[in-house]
Amino acid sequence: MYNTLIDAQTLALHRAAPDWLVVDCQYDLTDKSAGYQRYLTEHVPGAVYADLQRDLSSPHPVTDRGRHPMPSVAQLERQLSALGVSNHKQVVAYDNAGGAFAARLWWLLNYAGHERVAVLDGGLQAWQQAGYATAATETQVTDGRFTATLNSGRLVQLQEVHAVPRLVDSREAPRYAGAAEPIDPVAGHIPGAWNRPWKDNLDAQGKFQSPQRLWQAFAGLYADVAALDVTFYCGSGVSACHNLLAAVHAGYPLPRLYAGSWSEWCADPARPVAVGCEPDTGANG
Repeated sequence: MYNTLIDAQTLALHRAAPDWLVVDCQYDLTDKSAGYQRYLTEHVPGAVYADLQRDLSSPHPVTDRGRHPMPSVAQLERQLSALGVSNHKQVVAYDNAGGAFAARLWWLLNYAGHERVAVLDGGLQAWQQAGYATAATETQVTDGRFTATLNSGRLVQLQEVHAVPRLVDSREAPRYAGAAEPIDPVAGHIPGAWNRPWKDNLDAQGKFQSPQRLWQAFAGLYADVAALDVTFYCGSGVSACHNLLAAVHAGYPLPRLYAGSWSEWCADPARPVAVGCEPDTGANG
């Protein structure tokens, strides 16, 4: 079973097996159709396509009102089954953005009680650099049969944020500090949150750093709090999943996710907003 990362060579050996499912999660936050168009241009042969908005989010807010709301249990089962997920299958997710979108599917499946899921380390670029061919023909999906067993304690909702012992913002440092905000209407971060930009999990080749380096990098975030009390958020509950994946790959238990994230928090002008870096947190990335 592969439950954090998988390399291109291992995926090439198994991708055609009947109990394996490869899912292309390419997406572009600024052009919602671009990911699918890229999939149609080149993808891992046999991979099905999962759209962040349609397949990995809820069409109607249930647990949160962020830009990419979490699906309900029924929606999760329906949407994941429609992708071809079944409880016995090994799922491998990838994208072309360092795992930022693939990690969302990884977390959704873990949240739904399915641990047989991994992210292709280095994404589509690593597959191509290893010399493997890509396909341009859309894969016909065979519906799966997926039953969720929610790990509901891993999801933090808006009314619980104030009681989170360690809240970590996964966005780039300028967005965290309020110096820039390209997407949401308000700049800044949730007061008290630390900062761990998700891109810091990657090396110069776009692959995850070693478990040892990630363990050391996360050690400060876990200092003085119980490991299960660490909660990550981002702009809309997507790239924060990259930090969750990195933490588990490093050897920490699965952290919690505030899925509504900044997009939900800043939607109400009555909620407090902090700018700059929090004192005494080392929150500089």
